[in-house]
Amino acid sequence: MNKIDKDELYQHLSQFLKTKGIEFHEGTYTERIRQGCSILTDTINLTNQAVNRAKTEVDKTLSQMRQTIHEKTAPKTPPAEPPPPPPPAAAPTPEKTAPQEQQAAQKRRSSPKPKRAKPSARRSAR
Repeated sequence: MNKIDKDELYQHLSQFLKTKGIEFHEGTYTERIRQGCSILTDTINLTNQAVNRAKTEVDKTLSQMRQTIHEKTAPKTPPAEPPPPPPPAAAPTPEKTAPQEQQAAQKRRSSPKPKRAKPSARRSAR
């Protein structure tokens, strides 16, 4: 909104009243109306400045909030460089090594043998 000049509001008011049949003559009441219009003009101008400052601050804060939301919800970027692969291990041999064979044999010896189910005492008659 544009700034209102000091006497602009008074001039518009006096022209409006003149079209309605009321004309201002110089006097005490005219000076009071002029002072009232001046105060109203100052109030409107200051309010306009305050609204513009508030709008600027709200826009700045909103921009910061959008940036924060963007940072929190943006997908994570992959690491710049994948870690190097581990060094290749010695190729496993298909044959068991001596310690592995000994461990397997020991497990076979130490594990209990499964018990057989006893035949039932009754035999079915045929």
